[in-house]
Amino acid sequence: MAFKTLDDLTDISGKRVLIRVDLNVPMKDGMVTDTTRIERILPTIRAITAKGGKAILLAHFGRPKGERVADMSLKPVARPLAELLGQAVDFADDCIGAPASEAVGKMVEGGILLLENTRYHKGEEKNDPDFAKALAANGDIYVNDAFSAAHRAHASTEGLARLLPAYAGLTMQAELDALGSALGDPKRPVLAVVGGAKVSSKIDLLENLVSKVDMLVIGGGMANTFLAAKGIDVGKSLCEHDLADTARTIMATAEKAGCEIVLPVDAVVAKEFKAGADNDTVTLDAIPADGMILDVGPASIAKVNEKIDQASTLVWNGPLGAFEIAPFDKATVAAAQHAAERTKQGKLNSVAGGGDTVAALNHAKVGSDFSYVSTAGGAFLEWLEGKELPGVKALEA
Repeated sequence: MAFKTLDDLTDISGKRVLIRVDLNVPMKDGMVTDTTRIERILPTIRAITAKGGKAILLAHFGRPKGERVADMSLKPVARPLAELLGQAVDFADDCIGAPASEAVGKMVEGGILLLENTRYHKGEEKNDPDFAKALAANGDIYVNDAFSAAHRAHASTEGLARLLPAYAGLTMQAELDALGSALGDPKRPVLAVVGGAKVSSKIDLLENLVSKVDMLVIGGGMANTFLAAKGIDVGKSLCEHDLADTARTIMATAEKAGCEIVLPVDAVVAKEFKAGADNDTVTLDAIPADGMILDVGPASIAKVNEKIDQASTLVWNGPLGAFEIAPFDKATVAAAQHAAERTKQGKLNSVAGGGDTVAALNHAKVGSDFSYVSTAGGAFLEWLEGKELPGVKALEA
């Protein structure tokens, strides 16, 4: 994919640069509780202001559905953003119209302005051309640094790129480069680890991956559906029995494509889902009728780690067990730490993201040890599913 980056932005001194960022951060009592997404956009903002550009930030927050909802204002984000940047960040009470244009008009070279929630307007999610033009009126250049919103064809993610010279920000560029190295033109063998609760939410993902990777580890509640499809009694485990045919089709497709599907060979079972619950490690033919599989056992962990050793590229999405509660976090932690160690040794390109993945890797204390960890949820999944992302497509040169 050919797209312009900030390296292609040369003389921008005094230019108004509309930057689409992801500031959909967790908040409590009007305070930002996790600044990860803010930290990710700092390099792009600094790169633009260092060249004398006027950085005008566009973002959404929550789902106000075209109405002004007080507790979905972006105003509380301006302070932590300013603190992390070490520079003043002005705020405009709207993203279009007089409040925005007046605030932009007062900007100095290298200044930063945060505009109010784009989703306060119905035209944002509808990708309304007139709303996109109203946004574009305040900019000379458009930079998209919000990969996490790139799967939405909204005015600020797709429409604007059609109206102004468009570039990928540093976070967007890093994300696309990482995903390209993982699935676009990867070093083989490629291993995918896919976990989570339900097959139903990841059918497209699994169907796409089996044609692109050499080995596919399936874990979490999803694995139970595949085990049941193979005739294994999974007791009271979370399992979508109605998707047995789907699971068998995916396994048959994988076999034709030469993709090895790796399923658990043992399991950690308990009669209740709670921290510290009494549990046993059993082989798959010994799962009690009243038992639930909450993690994979040591033989399965060894098998997963063996596949990690064989791989040159790893794509990880979802935990292997109920990692949120001990002791059912052991498999996820062990495999994540093993992948991180291989990455640090320079033997593995590891790319992870989506859903609970970031939380699981942070729980294993290896969030910073993978080659790349995406903070995007839906966009990361849709990319893995092989779908075209409108916000990315619009950046193509």
